[in-house]
Amino acid sequence: MSTLSHRYAKSLLELSIEKGSLEKVYADMKLILKTCRENHELQVLLKSPIVNSDKKQEVLKALFGNNTEALTLTFINILTVKRREMYLEEVAEAFTEQYKNHKNILTAIVTTAQGLDEELRKQVLEVIRKSADSEVELVEKTDKTLIGGFIIRIGDKQEDTSISRKLKTLYRTFNENPFIKNF
Repeated sequence: MSTLSHRYAKSLLELSIEKGSLEKVYADMKLILKTCRENHELQVLLKSPIVNSDKKQEVLKALFGNNTEALTLTFINILTVKRREMYLEEVAEAFTEQYKNHKNILTAIVTTAQGLDEELRKQVLEVIRKSADSEVELVEKTDKTLIGGFIIRIGDKQEDTSISRKLKTLYRTFNENPFIKNF
């Protein structure tokens, strides 16, 4: 992510706090991020030097005009006027990161082979909340290659208790074994 994205996101965060619309702008940025990630055509349009800024502004207003806070729409207009609309997705991503830092929310990514049921999800959230002593946002992923167990990633820390990793460790141990049978 570029420095420019972080600066724009920081400015929007500070302004939304000042205006008292932080939660609404956060919801808008999540919507923008999701829309940009799911629509390749929108990404191509925003990055295209051929399409003029007025047309891009019309498209963005049509997409987000009725669903977003006035502050968010004004911010999008400023990005387009300054010809920075290609960074909209990055700015939205940087904003959500900065929002989570501001609110002391940790993102925990849990990868399992089957997915979590409701009871297990509650237990995982409770354990993470107690150890981290902050609010936790849980992102669930499934990966059939894990066979069983789970991987939890919080920030730069990861705990891998998957059967797949244990099998790889066991395989490596047997391959590195210096014992040679004499027949």
